[in-house]
Amino acid sequence: MARTPARKTGNSWPLDQRPGFLIRRLHQIHVALFHKSCAAFEITPLQYSLLSALAVRGTADQTTLAVDVSLDRTTTTGALKRLQARRFIERAVRRDDRRARVCRLTQTGGALLAKMESAAREAHRDTLASLSKSEQKRFVSLMQQIVAASSLKS
Repeated sequence: MARTPARKTGNSWPLDQRPGFLIRRLHQIHVALFHKSCAAFEITPLQYSLLSALAVRGTADQTTLAVDVSLDRTTTTGALKRLQARRFIERAVRRDDRRARVCRLTQTGGALLAKMESAAREAHRDTLASLSKSEQKRFVSLMQQIVAASSLKS
């Protein structure tokens, strides 16, 4: 189906000049590249981030992991349950707080993370492939700056 061109108005702001639109499109592009590179592992980018965060932390409660990956607890908990079902992580009730769960990477999860590392990095490289090395560094730096400034406001 062909797209209908947007009507021209005096206040027209083309989509390809809107930061929000471009960020959403870039995210779509990266997710597609991640799925292409990492299809054999059947892991989503969010699950990969959670596994990576656990690899760094060793153990962490679900709330801490939600903060690490910048997502709400409900979405994070769902992803962690799916990782647990596949035996990539263990989730145990905390002894000092029965409402909280502590997570840790299993040996199987650690092995998966190691196996998929090069494929995941390939997806990240492919996302920025149209930029020179110096542009890539600058782009990542600018994204970090925006994220850090937004985190201070929250």
